Amino acid sequence: MAHAQPVVKRTARAILLDRPDAGRPVELIVIKRTKPDRPPYWITPGGGVESEDASVLDALHRELLEELGAKVTDAVPAFVDTVPHVPQEGDPPTPPGLKVQHFFVCRLASMDVRLRHGPEIDNPCGTYETVRLPFTPEGLASVNLVPETLLDYLTRNVPGVLTLLAADLR
Repeated sequence: MAHAQPVVKRTARAILLDRPDAGRPVELIVIKRTKPDRPPYWITPGGGVESEDASVLDALHRELLEELGAKVTDAVPAFVDTVPHVPQEGDPPTPPGLKVQHFFVCRLASMDVRLRHGPEIDNPCGTYETVRLPFTPEGLASVNLVPETLLDYLTRNVPGVLTLLAADLR
């Protein structure tokens, strides 16, 4: 039996949904990342679980406040992605291993960009732009949403993801 690689990093990310007005379609809130010498890409808000976070869910709430000035309700686990961990510039050195990304479907409660803070805001590498996409297969396909595994999951499961926030699941 092969020796499994250790998990060296965990992240908490939001599949952040909002319906700004009755009668309008549900929107997915993402961040458009533009870095020097790279084509733009879109990511779900969130980030690394830190040692001071009591749980992955606590990390999610902290990251959403830092990146968007957002508060959410109904955070429901929806998708987990495990990939090789590739340290980014500025990350502390880590041994080889895996990164586990926990994705939660959440309903936006409030968002005030004036509350944003943290390294992405204080010392950005490129730009971070908040974008709203129609939460439809076509809306998802309109941008370069990463990771591709999340894009595939969401595209196949739009109706199912929406049911994760249904009233009878709270």
